[in-house]
Amino acid sequence: MGHAGMAAAAVRYLRADPANRSREKREKSAARPVVEALPRPELRCVGEHERPPVGQAEFRRVLGNFATGVTVITAPGAPGAPETPSASGALVTPAPAPAPAPAPAGFACQSFSALSLDPPLVVFMVGRTSTTWPRIARAGVFCVNVLGADQGELCRRFAVSGTDKFAGVAHTPAPATGSPRLTGAPAWIDCTIHAVHPGGDHLIVVGRVEALGADAEAPPPLLFHRGRFGELRS
Repeated sequence: MGHAGMAAAAVRYLRADPANRSREKREKSAARPVVEALPRPELRCVGEHERPPVGQAEFRRVLGNFATGVTVITAPGAPGAPETPSASGALVTPAPAPAPAPAPAGFACQSFSALSLDPPLVVFMVGRTSTTWPRIARAGVFCVNVLGADQGELCRRFAVSGTDKFAGVAHTPAPATGSPRLTGAPAWIDCTIHAVHPGGDHLIVVGRVEALGADAEAPPPLLFHRGRFGELRS
């Protein structure tokens, strides 16, 4: 199974209803699964009678003091119709129908970081409710576009859902995966999906770096701090 298949399987597993997963497991107990799912972590939710340890507003306010870089995660349009739940709860692919070439996917992301040198791995986090993530998972690849200080408007474009984010945006295919490499980005990292892990209301996506590059003459990076964009000044 390729990277796209593994990523799509992870999405199906993480999005499936627990009751449906249990029923499917019983029905297929005699068959070897295509992908061995990682064991679900032991998580304890705060009960309705308990006080949450940290309020969400305070959590956002305090962590907003940590300045981050800003990226746009992109992926090429993946062939194939999206999967939908069947009456039994299992995900099925509708019968193919003539359709235009699939559009690329992308979203603005602050939660990006380097992870490992050997092998070269990076990581980003995406909300479980994201409508863009399933398209990236289906492609099995992505490109991290590190934005420059003059690309705040580009970041806002990719932070909005329900629009054609790539309309009028110049880009070229990244060399290893074909993911959109945004013109003018100071740096880019071309990756295949290596692993996907659950993390609360987000997913932790690990990518294996296949190619990367940077423009030495590019402007300083775009920063985000306390709800506003900024830039480095020497």
